[in-house]
Amino acid sequence: MKSVPLKAFQRSQVRRGEVKKLRAAGRVPATIYGRLAQPQNLEVNSKEIADLLNHSASENLLVDLTVENDPRSKRLALVQEVQHHPLDSKVLHVDFHEVAENEKVIVQVPVETTGEAAGVKNAGGVLEHVLFKLKVRCLPKDLPDQITIDVTALEINKAIHIGEIVPPAGVEILGDKHIAVVSVAAPRTEEVAVVADAAAPAAGDVEMTKEKKDEDGAAPAKGAAPAKGDAKAAAAGDKKAEVKPEAKAEKKK
Repeated sequence: MKSVPLKAFQRSQVRRGEVKKLRAAGRVPATIYGRLAQPQNLEVNSKEIADLLNHSASENLLVDLTVENDPRSKRLALVQEVQHHPLDSKVLHVDFHEVAENEKVIVQVPVETTGEAAGVKNAGGVLEHVLFKLKVRCLPKDLPDQITIDVTALEINKAIHIGEIVPPAGVEILGDKHIAVVSVAAPRTEEVAVVADAAAPAAGDVEMTKEKKDEDGAAPAKGAAPAKGDAKAAAAGDKKAEVKPEAKAEKKK
C-alpha cells in the first residue's frame, strides 16, 4: 500500500471548550500512539483529512505524517479510528497508530469476489459471504487494499476456505484454515416447494369440515323431512293453535 502525505501540528487544547473552538477554526483533534513513542496530541486540517478519507480506495489508510515543530517530525502511521458527527458526518477525531517501515502489522482487510460462481450460474444457487474481512500480517508497504477471491469454479454446496486463498506477495492470512470465507448454497425455492408438498393432502384423503350439530350429535341433512316424533309434536302444536275460545265456552254450558 502506498502511503499518502499529511501535515499535522502539535496540540495543547484538550478541554471540551478548547476542542470545540479548534473544530470551529477548521482543525480536527487527533492522537497518535504506538510502540515507538508515548501517545501525543495532534491536530490536522479538517478539509485535508476529509479528502483523504473520501478518496481512499481502502478502509485502511497509511499516511506519512509531518508534525510541524516536533523533534520527530516524520511519522509513518495507519489511520486506526475515525469519529464522525452523527448528523452531518463531519470528522470529529482521528486516531493514528504509528508503525515502523520494517515492522509487520496485523490489520483487517475487506474481502471481495470476482467472477460468477458455477453453482449460481448453472444451478440457481446463492453466493453467500461468510467472512467480509480477513486478518492479515505484513509490512506496511505490502498491506493490500483488499483480498480478492475468484469464485468462478465454485459449485453448489461448496465453499472456499481461508487455507485455500492465495494471498498477495509478502502477506500472510491469519485464522483457522478450515473456516469458510464464501460458499454457494442450494436454491431456497426448493425448500419452499418441499414444505408446500408436505402440507397438501394426499390423494384419496377426506377433507374434514366443521358443521353445527343438533342435540343428538348428528347434523341435519339439507332438505330432509323431520323425524316421526318431531312430526307428531308439530301436528299437536298445530291442533292446539286451531282451538277457538268460543268452542271452549260452549262446552262449559
